[in-house]
Amino acid sequence: MTKSISKRQFLGSALAFGGLAVASPVLAKAPLTSLRPMARGEDFRKRIQPPAEALIERANLGGKVSFCVADARTGLTLEDHMPALSQPPASVAKALTAAYALELLGPEHRFVTRVMATGGVSEGVVQGDLILAGGADPTLDTDTLAGLAAALKEAGITAVKGGFKVWGGALPFVARIDTEQPDHVSYSPAVSGLNLNYNRVHFEWKRAGQGYNVAMEGRSERHRPSVHFARMGVVPRSLPVYTYEDKAGRDEWTVAKGALGDGGARWLPVRKPELYAGEVFQTFAQAHGIKLAAPEIIKALPDSAELARTESAPLNDILRDMLKWSTNVTAEVVGMSATRARTGAMPGDLVASAQEMSLWAKERFGIQSMDFVDHSGLGEDNRISAPDMMAALLQLRSGSELKTLLKSFDLRDENRRVIKDHPIDVLAKTGTLNFVSGLAGFVDLPDGTELVFAIFAANMDRRAKLSIDERERPAGGSSWNVRAKTLQQALIERWSVLYSA
Repeated sequence: MTKSISKRQFLGSALAFGGLAVASPVLAKAPLTSLRPMARGEDFRKRIQPPAEALIERANLGGKVSFCVADARTGLTLEDHMPALSQPPASVAKALTAAYALELLGPEHRFVTRVMATGGVSEGVVQGDLILAGGADPTLDTDTLAGLAAALKEAGITAVKGGFKVWGGALPFVARIDTEQPDHVSYSPAVSGLNLNYNRVHFEWKRAGQGYNVAMEGRSERHRPSVHFARMGVVPRSLPVYTYEDKAGRDEWTVAKGALGDGGARWLPVRKPELYAGEVFQTFAQAHGIKLAAPEIIKALPDSAELARTESAPLNDILRDMLKWSTNVTAEVVGMSATRARTGAMPGDLVASAQEMSLWAKERFGIQSMDFVDHSGLGEDNRISAPDMMAALLQLRSGSELKTLLKSFDLRDENRRVIKDHPIDVLAKTGTLNFVSGLAGFVDLPDGTELVFAIFAANMDRRAKLSIDERERPAGGSSWNVRAKTLQQALIERWSVLYSA
């Protein structure tokens, strides 16, 4: 069990983390007079801290490291390294996206998903079409759609004469967040104004004789409806493990038989989110005796009457979960929704929306280096400097709830075990891509000093050598990430000694 440590114990251990030792001279004979003891107070601890350059060299990351740290009370920059360098922030970008959404939409904003009808309702029968209309809720899940179907039944609907339409036009359709990611990674799905289960479909397989039973489901905590818009074929090969094709209006997948073993499961990205939500809703409506035709995507929402609705949690709660779990779909949806609120018009595409957020940041914080291509940080072409990231966080510190939404960053011992009850509190957003690591946020020291910082590390040459297939789990990627996080902690511990009051 890890014991809690006092501030004094921590400060002493920080010396060991820096890898420096203090040697005592061995005397051949006792001195004639008593030696004056060397002072070993706070000044001594500050003097023996290793320079930041030594910590960076020891991390052996290759590429480049930049950082900036300031006193959060005074705004005075205390230390920086390569301040003019703009680097990919990875998911640290979500901290700015959260601030953007909070300012433009408000912390109490709720996203609404509705069931609409054309042609009116007569004796429980919809005379025209039934429409599932998305309101850009990034958290809509299968359980919520089950409740929405039940609400439709409670409204007295028993049948629909026309078709079943699905509408996701509250936001522009994005085929995938980052085109440079492998086809099968669930963190780069499509995005639209109607999303379900973070646009992931659950693929499960079990050995059955010489073959496999496979299932594609819109799985949630309480329900497991099968879907047909996404299909999986097991193919006798070893590589590639997965292939994807947009075929006949469906997500057509194949998987290598040699990679499956006896059984397993994983989430796959959804490329047709409106059809996904429509199929799942159709299943639940039918369970209530309401037969619906196959869902059909419509581009424009016709004049229609609302029959049932469901609302998301407040934006504040959504953003807290986004920053904790780093959900890319949430970031893109709230970012594009904020752009629509800021401009009064639909963003042309994801890149245009991200550029509008960059413009907002320049106007709001006076920073110049920010140049984003998305709201999640998934794209490697996103750029911002450490001082500009830090400056934005500093200005958001007052008059914003952002700090309270950030996740605690655990400090660890030399065996990477979390140190419980550590005297330093770090609230920050992490960011990780292959050979890219970022961390930005706030440090609360035991004496009440508060620091604001940003650290970015990237080995873009090493990243550029990866094929798309290697980008899910590249060789050496995990150990590089551990060294980057160790460097982040070493810098924070250095600052805690140098800049405590």
